[in-house]
Amino acid sequence: MNVEEEVERLKEEIKRLGVPQHDGSYKVTFGVLFNDDRCANIFEALVGTLRAAKKRKFLTYDGELLLQGVHDNVEIILKPPLAAATS
Repeated sequence: MNVEEEVERLKEEIKRLGVPQHDGSYKVTFGVLFNDDRCANIFEALVGTLRAAKKRKFLTYDGELLLQGVHDNVEIILKPPLAAATS
């Protein structure tokens, strides 16, 4: 799986595990993602995939590097699709 495919899978998993927001975004904590069995089986390097998605502006979170335990409560926000954001 290449980086683009991993980012798309990550977006799907955030939608599955996250809480939908009124603006069309989804919110999930790093701990929920990191400790999910399905995510653990899909992503060899979850933190790297998160950084790639952040760099491509699909999601936001505070900080650069997320670590298990220390950053379990950091909120990761999957931005709404452009069509939803502009309407």
